Amino acid sequence: MLKNNAGTGLNRKPVVLMSMGAQERKGHDYQVMTHKYLNPLVQFSGCLPLLAPTCFGTADIRQYLAMVDGVYLTGAGTNIDPGLYGQENLTPQKELDPGRDRFDLPVIQAALEMGLPFFGVCRGMQELNVALGGDLHQQVYATPGFDDHREDGAAEVPQQYADSHRVRLAPDTWFARLMGQTEIAVNSLHGQGIRTLGKGLAPLAHAQDGLIEAVHLPGLPHFTLGVQWHPEWQAAQNPFSIRMYQAFGQACAEFAAGRDR
Repeated sequence: MLKNNAGTGLNRKPVVLMSMGAQERKGHDYQVMTHKYLNPLVQFSGCLPLLAPTCFGTADIRQYLAMVDGVYLTGAGTNIDPGLYGQENLTPQKELDPGRDRFDLPVIQAALEMGLPFFGVCRGMQELNVALGGDLHQQVYATPGFDDHREDGAAEVPQQYADSHRVRLAPDTWFARLMGQTEIAVNSLHGQGIRTLGKGLAPLAHAQDGLIEAVHLPGLPHFTLGVQWHPEWQAAQNPFSIRMYQAFGQACAEFAAGRDR
């Protein structure tokens, strides 16, 4: 167990597990994590990332989780295998990452059982839902009653990640109090979204078309948050993103302090 170094004048920062994803480059298999997800975790959560490869199976999950004070699962260019929530694949042109699926779903289940703070972004929120028995709309853009939440692939990256719609925050929740608003503007870069909520999950925000955009587990005492948008993008310029990462970091610090007692 890592110990607090207060007696030496060194403060131990909370450590947060982040799972990497598979990527093929020029005939070689890589495990990758995008810098944009790391930056706000370090800058605003005050945490150290522990990058876990997902290509070696699940045997070491408990050992990874024993080393960390929180779990932060990010977005990716891949979809979750629909077979994991009982559907046929309607988007075969979209890449899958079965290694990440096999790793992340049991990570979520074990982390929640251990009381670790959890923060999921985009794919990470969808993983949380699937891990708890929920399912997804595979093509939100083709589902009657919903808008197209995908980015414009022809646009420059800053335009793709610009705020594109507003979300209504569930009233009288810790998240609404943290944001200090009843609505906030968010970006939108996803083709899939929550269809049926997993066990214990409750919505924290909805898009204007009714799609669930943020969730938590109100029955658990520790920090849990999943958001469908990308708060990591230029987080330093977005006070709502900063508040999310600071709240997650505080929860991880409190977990670490409890572990070190």
